[in-house]
Amino acid sequence: MAKILACIDGSIYSHSICDLSAWAASRLHQPVELLHVLGRREVSTIPVDISGTLVAYSQDILAELAAMDEQRASLSQKRGRLILEEGAARLKEVGVTEIDTHLYNGDLVETVAEFEPDTSVIVIGKRGEAADFAKLHLGSNLERVARAAKKPVLVAARAFKPIRRFLIAFDGGPSVTRAVELIAKGQLLRGLEGHLLMAGSPDEEAEAKLDAAETTLREAGWDVRARILPGEPETVIAAEVASASIDLLVMGAYGHSRIRNLIIGSTTTAMVRLCLIPVLMMR
Repeated sequence: MAKILACIDGSIYSHSICDLSAWAASRLHQPVELLHVLGRREVSTIPVDISGTLVAYSQDILAELAAMDEQRASLSQKRGRLILEEGAARLKEVGVTEIDTHLYNGDLVETVAEFEPDTSVIVIGKRGEAADFAKLHLGSNLERVARAAKKPVLVAARAFKPIRRFLIAFDGGPSVTRAVELIAKGQLLRGLEGHLLMAGSPDEEAEAKLDAAETTLREAGWDVRARILPGEPETVIAAEVASASIDLLVMGAYGHSRIRNLIIGSTTTAMVRLCLIPVLMMR
């Protein structure tokens, strides 16, 4: 059975990740796998002096360094278990009954890849513990997971609110075209109000693809509204999200126009940063 994979850390996004995962679980009728990955264990190194010569240590000092390493590792494990316990409690509060928790040491992307075959959606926060909140930089873990994942990635905003309307940022590329097809066939967004938006000055081929996407969704039961608005994608889409009270932004993780720059470049990174709502990315 497919599951929702929720990747949490000690950041302020953890509650929102749990709430968004619970929403996805209720829509798809799937359990939640709650994952917290500790960084690769760091060990104390023996320093060298300015000439590159190893500094001699007594056995007592080496033993003390080893004990400090063990203490750090133990504290990290305890903190990780507390993060998972709090996340599981949050999921139960919002109605999730099937929850598995996993605490791993290692690399987040490698660990997510191990879980991905049995996963329907990966949920992660826009920013993690180490992100620069003052500058609203997106987290490096989000970037790395979005690049590597083959399954849809659901990116949690800072706070969760009920999702009633979604907007597909459509550029005619293969990723967003596949996203439209998956939405039409799937249950995650079933029954929600849908919007299709193409930004810029598209040619006839792009307009035809937008019409085809609208037809695909309408034939699958959506009363969807498709629009083309002039301007830069990040500006146009952020304005539409605000004016239309959009609750979820849907994008192809990789496309063929300027909107493809999510994670890879500045244009769409800025757009995701400006749109203070969850983002569903599909390859």
